[in-house]
Amino acid sequence: MQQEYHLRLGILVMVLSSFGFSAMQLTVALSRSTIPLMQQVFFRNVICLLIGLIFCRIRRVPCLGTAKQQPYLFGRSLSGMLGVICLFAASAGARQADVSILSKLNPFFVALFAAVFLHEQVTRRQVSALFLAFAGAFLVCNPTMNSNPGPLGLALLNAFFSGIAYILLSYMNGRADPFTIISHFSLVSCTSAGIWLLLTNSMVRPSSRDWLMLLLIGLFSALGQVCITFAYRLAPASQISILDYTGILFSLLLGWFFLGESVPATSLAGAVLVILGAWVSLGTRHNRQRT
Repeated sequence: MQQEYHLRLGILVMVLSSFGFSAMQLTVALSRSTIPLMQQVFFRNVICLLIGLIFCRIRRVPCLGTAKQQPYLFGRSLSGMLGVICLFAASAGARQADVSILSKLNPFFVALFAAVFLHEQVTRRQVSALFLAFAGAFLVCNPTMNSNPGPLGLALLNAFFSGIAYILLSYMNGRADPFTIISHFSLVSCTSAGIWLLLTNSMVRPSSRDWLMLLLIGLFSALGQVCITFAYRLAPASQISILDYTGILFSLLLGWFFLGESVPATSLAGAVLVILGAWVSLGTRHNRQRT
């Protein structure tokens, strides 16, 4: 019963994480014309770092971990940071649809790494569900794959590094406090973005609206980071990684509601496939447990 409860809770917080990151992407889009990208990254991680440090103090745990935890913490932080760098670099040199669909390969890497390194059982049903959800993502993103191969390779590396980061989150379950993990990752990312801004002298003075956007970017990012950290502690990585595709559904809804973006029939069909893939992977498994 406890395992089933943890799985349900893991599903819930994973979906909340997808919503948080989708809302963050919306605020990034709304402020992209006035705030440089790396400045957005810097403030995003400053706010996440402050939240992480506050909860570390409340929970009386090491803010940056112990010496024994550093290899895993740095592995998670560096892989996460490299994934973000690859994503930003790919976005600057390729069509966004092409970048989006390649970055959505990360659940496949999570399932592969979970089977190899965490010895989790990955069933044929789960693999089939991943392909079903990926097909839905393909319909939504509508990629052409006629971009330069270099940026496309970086988008694929983003999926690879994200897979490593999420597997390390799962591995550190019981080995490090979740807010220690968040603080460590945020500090590494914040430091890297800060150095970039200093070297390029690209920081601008935000307006009142820009400050609000930066605050929202940080808060939504914190929601995503906290929820995804807890999700991979509550449930096996190979089971919940498919829920990363729900972010596509939230992006469709938020883009339609706030940006007035149209939702073509192919996107609706893709959304149905994403939901069906998640149901095949998680719903049928729950039914087997009950019987």
